[in-house]
Amino acid sequence: MKAVRFHEYGDPAVLRLEDVEVPAPAAGEVRVQVAGTSFNGVDGNIRAGRMQGPMPLALPHTPGLDLAGTVDALGAGVSGLRVGDPVIGFLPFAADGATADYVIAAAASLATAPSSIPLADAAALPVVGLTAWQALFEHAELQAGQRILINGAGGAVGGYAVQLARTAGAVVIAAGSPRSRDRLTIAGVDQFVDHTAADTAAQLREPVDVVLNLAPITPEQFTALAGRVRDGGVVVNTTVWMPAPSDEARGVRGIDLFVRSDAAQLAELAGRVDRGELTVDVAERVPMADLASVHERAAAGILTGKIIVVPTVR
Repeated sequence: MKAVRFHEYGDPAVLRLEDVEVPAPAAGEVRVQVAGTSFNGVDGNIRAGRMQGPMPLALPHTPGLDLAGTVDALGAGVSGLRVGDPVIGFLPFAADGATADYVIAAAASLATAPSSIPLADAAALPVVGLTAWQALFEHAELQAGQRILINGAGGAVGGYAVQLARTAGAVVIAAGSPRSRDRLTIAGVDQFVDHTAADTAAQLREPVDVVLNLAPITPEQFTALAGRVRDGGVVVNTTVWMPAPSDEARGVRGIDLFVRSDAAQLAELAGRVDRGELTVDVAERVPMADLASVHERAAAGILTGKIIVVPTVR
């Protein structure tokens, strides 16, 4: 089979399309014939070697945390899945990923893929969808009627967070660039804040109950945003290189989110897609042989939207 691997850390040129052996599933595992994976920002940091501390890898390594595909073989003891089942999953950071024709996954980590969209496109859901879900409902404990600022709402996680927060009945303030204004307005946000026009915190009409930060901002900007959170509110942050600010005197909690795989939550997200409650946006589909060019565009800051990476033609 074909797989993209890197044998050393470095720039995008270290990514190579290679012939490798088809893997065999062990007990509790399944082999999945890959329909698609996706590019996530963390992929570039892993490839460049900037995540070796928290995410040590055995090289060579195949990237691709998101998985959408069809069960191809079952390991011993697997129940609840059959060959031919369409599935989605969030693969472990240190394991070989889904930029390959076939990949091994723990059976317990997989959920049934949504049936209302192309299977490859469902790879746009696991990592970013779970990040949004866990941020809103596990950490922020978002409730109907609460006001939430989603900073960086124009990105992939932000798109899901806006939809999920609206469905939960929250008042949604979305901060982003002008190019995302129309899309976020169509999504039904209650207020759009152009972060390029003025300081985001200064543009808030009134305090919020929750700040979800998805964007790289300065510590001063982050402190200002936390200052606009009501007493007893929460700041949830996904930019883990800069801790979320807290204010113990006012009971404002700062939480740094580290997304994890959760098959039950994935199943809930897939169900919402099929019920028409959650839209999966895909900007582009590229063959895995061109993965290096995706990494190059990401490093140059010119990558927009969610990119699906599809395997070789069989």
